[in-house]
Amino acid sequence: MLCTILKPTSGKAWVNGFDIEKEPGRVRKSIGIVFQQPSVDDLLTGRENLAMHNLLFGVPREIRKQRISEVLSIVNMEKRADDLVNTYSGGMRRRLELARGIMHHPKVLFLDEPTLGLDPQTREHIWEYISDLAEKECMTVMLTTHYMEEAESLCDRVAIIDYGKIVALDSPEKLKNQIVGDVVKLKQTIPGMENLRNLEYIRKIEEKDGLLYLSIKDASKHLQDLLTHTGPIDFVEVRSGTLNDVFMHYTGREIREAEAEGGFWERMMKK
Repeated sequence: MLCTILKPTSGKAWVNGFDIEKEPGRVRKSIGIVFQQPSVDDLLTGRENLAMHNLLFGVPREIRKQRISEVLSIVNMEKRADDLVNTYSGGMRRRLELARGIMHHPKVLFLDEPTLGLDPQTREHIWEYISDLAEKECMTVMLTTHYMEEAESLCDRVAIIDYGKIVALDSPEKLKNQIVGDVVKLKQTIPGMENLRNLEYIRKIEEKDGLLYLSIKDASKHLQDLLTHTGPIDFVEVRSGTLNDVFMHYTGREIREAEAEGGFWERMMKK
């Protein structure tokens, strides 16, 4: 809807000061977008794809070649720019799409699942390019992702959407501190949670496969006292809370129909 592809069913929204319903053309000129599915032309070279985008967005003729060189440099594609796109790997195609998305100096860049289906190494490289884009191009990057580590790595603000409603919105660190804190995993020799339920520093207790998972505000401060209430234990493990813990807190652990259909997203915003 913010990209003016779909009409909103209710409410109002503005992008760069433009009403998405009344001024869709001005919205489109001020944004860039990289779709989840590949959308570059396989029968053209990388440079030709960018040149075609220049024409569509009316980039002035006198700066077209310079701008193509600039965006190719940002995504480290200079050496393969004149090869056909059908010879590119998935990661290279994604980098070309990022370059195309910023060709016309948009103020906001929308990324839909930018690293979906990429191997871990390529994914990390794409993260670096996205971070560089936001800084070098002085733009806001707004992305959707299923990867919580991606949101933690890239985003200044995170919004979690559940059944079409924003249920949480804040920085990754604040969300983790507010909801999770630290997570203590332990296995008791004699199972039982009765002695733990009334401890004020425990935010949440979950039991799974014979293990207890405790969300604690400051585990280092309370761990010794906690162990006096658990009785004998077989092992204990402490880790910092993650954005995945926050996601599970707000949305639950069941698999949703919308998620299975690929429509269950967390909207991430970077400024």
